[in-house]
Amino acid sequence: MKQKRGILRLAVAALALCASSVGLAAEPVRIGFGISRTGEFAPTSAGPLAAYELWRDQVNAKGGLDVAGTKRPVEFVIYDDQSDVGKEAAIYEKLISNDKVDLLLSPWGSHNHFAIVGVLEKHGFPMVGSTASSLQIRSLKAKNIWFPTSSMPDAHGKEMAKMLKDLGVKTVAVNTVQVGFPMENRQELLPALKEAGIEVVLDRQYAPGVKDMTSTLTEIKRLQPDAVINLSYPPDAILYMRGAREQDIKAPFQFLLVGPTAAFFSKMFGANLDNIVTMGHWSPDKADWPNAKAFFEAYQSKTGEAPDYLDAVLAYMSAEILEQAVAKAGLDKDALRKAISSETFSTINGPVRFEGVQNVTTPTMFLQFQDGVAQIVHPPEMATAKFQPKQKWEQ
Repeated sequence: MKQKRGILRLAVAALALCASSVGLAAEPVRIGFGISRTGEFAPTSAGPLAAYELWRDQVNAKGGLDVAGTKRPVEFVIYDDQSDVGKEAAIYEKLISNDKVDLLLSPWGSHNHFAIVGVLEKHGFPMVGSTASSLQIRSLKAKNIWFPTSSMPDAHGKEMAKMLKDLGVKTVAVNTVQVGFPMENRQELLPALKEAGIEVVLDRQYAPGVKDMTSTLTEIKRLQPDAVINLSYPPDAILYMRGAREQDIKAPFQFLLVGPTAAFFSKMFGANLDNIVTMGHWSPDKADWPNAKAFFEAYQSKTGEAPDYLDAVLAYMSAEILEQAVAKAGLDKDALRKAISSETFSTINGPVRFEGVQNVTTPTMFLQFQDGVAQIVHPPEMATAKFQPKQKWEQ
């Protein structure tokens, strides 16, 4: 009898294990997103895509995503938006209506996030954003999108003016690409500079897709401002770097909005990237963000290169937030929306909590490349290094 009971227990255990394995294989959590695998934004989107894939692999290695107490494997449904913002809404409509995905991750860039807000609101489908911030979306009082970044344009403008004033900057040249997020930054920056008593000696705008900045950079060189703030996207950030080196722009403070943190950027410009300031609020060396270093090492092991200090981080953070919300609320959209809106989440960038669409716990910060590494240089209480003036361009 004892032998029979033992055999029965083993059989039951084997059946349970088999059922668990079958369930795990048969019921993946399908997570969809669009991202630029081709086109001009493909190099910049590579970091977020790798971060998403790292997160998926780590979750599956732990037995799957915790869906309110049940582990299920993660499966991605990905579409290439071809760097065309006009395709984004249709992609997310297809993901929700045709593919019937369980969850969504976000595309790259503020412009693409803005393009899909209407789709998210129409379907009441919650999505944690990543590489974006927008005053326009905030003003719409959208209920199904959230921004983990602390780089909101209004906070950005005030903190930039404060940083420049603390550094003794008296004159600034501002050059802006006519795209949503950079233009929102310009709108907030100019009055903040005026209030700080900093003179704007040049205020130029240029169309996306511009191929030459020579005339603007020639004028900047003539004016010799203390600071140059180029509110850029990646393609024109490349133009600025090439032109500033050729013109030998000597401003001690030189800032590019979007572009420098991407992995391809440092490969392209090497030592010339040193002392360039950019947006960002993360470092793997912050001791009070214990998972930051682990992410850095895991990403490096997976891809063979260091993660960028902005977009890949934000993508991974958005997945971390989604993971924790799903563990609490499951896949029900109303419960998930409530959890994202009300909980505090542990991320590689520290704790995150949302009020409305905005992360209200992470301070607005700025990064500067020093010896090839992005360091937090503002605000002082968060800094991993002190600001260093731009010294020279390597020819």
